[in-house]
Amino acid sequence: MLINCVAYQEGKKLRDIQVSEIGTYLERQDCFVWVALRDAEPAELEQLQRAFQLHELAVEDAYHGHQRPKIEEYEDSLFVVLHTIELVDGKLHQGEVDIFVGTNYVLSVRNRSQQSLLGVRARCEREPQLLRQGAAFVLYALMDAVVDRYFPVVEGLETELEILEEQMFTKGSERSSIQRLYQLKRKAMVLRHAVVPLMEATGRLFGGRVPAMCINTHEYFRDVYDHLQRINTTIDTIRETITTAIQVNLSMIALDETEVNKRLAAWAAIFAVATVFAGIWGMNFKGMPELDWKYGYPAALLVILAVCGYLYYRFRRAEWL
Repeated sequence: MLINCVAYQEGKKLRDIQVSEIGTYLERQDCFVWVALRDAEPAELEQLQRAFQLHELAVEDAYHGHQRPKIEEYEDSLFVVLHTIELVDGKLHQGEVDIFVGTNYVLSVRNRSQQSLLGVRARCEREPQLLRQGAAFVLYALMDAVVDRYFPVVEGLETELEILEEQMFTKGSERSSIQRLYQLKRKAMVLRHAVVPLMEATGRLFGGRVPAMCINTHEYFRDVYDHLQRINTTIDTIRETITTAIQVNLSMIALDETEVNKRLAAWAAIFAVATVFAGIWGMNFKGMPELDWKYGYPAALLVILAVCGYLYYRFRRAEWL
């Protein structure tokens, strides 16, 4: 679906145009066209592929979607894949933004994402002195908008981790905490898979052999790289904390099992003593001591209770019971 198609000249908006008019404005000097699509149909991409003369391999990637974050260079154009991450009701939703950038055009295709990028266009139009730099600045603005939206997701993961850490030592919550920690670790991995490849790709836009269209804007892309690096550092910290928390939970479960085993062993020892006494006195040997004494049975019970009571006292002092 076409969101908008606008022509700009020297950093200022000329007007909204039809797709059929794109060729006319591409021929103008100091003019570029910015087109935005959402969940594009194949026919729309084919039409724009002809209008902008997009590379067929890049268009094929946009057709299929589900690409790894990357920046690919095709002669005098770039193809950029970004992942959008949204945290909704504790669940991560992934989308994708494919951006085709040439010297005088920008085409962005947003797929499976509810995050609107209209604010990016408004921001660029408020800064005509920067928009005058052309398509490369628009690419920066789009990348910056997507990357900045990772920060609330990271903060949400940190908040969830803090809550889990507070609940971790609640009696009986160890196993449920491990399950939630693994779910949180999976979310962190999803975000990391969006950040790390993009960070590596962005490094090529300001260091080494910079694409010709990005020479005047390489400082802006370095800013995007810094943001990605901060996010990646935070993600690594979250993952390390989760790993430590899981180990602590496993240790707590092992300690609880040890405590149970100690209690079972203590009670087993107490009943074993009672069983031994009862077994011996229950053999009914003819020469059994006190067999004919009328207080023999109560005395036997008293001895058993006394020994068992002493063992119980000792186990209590040793904190086994």
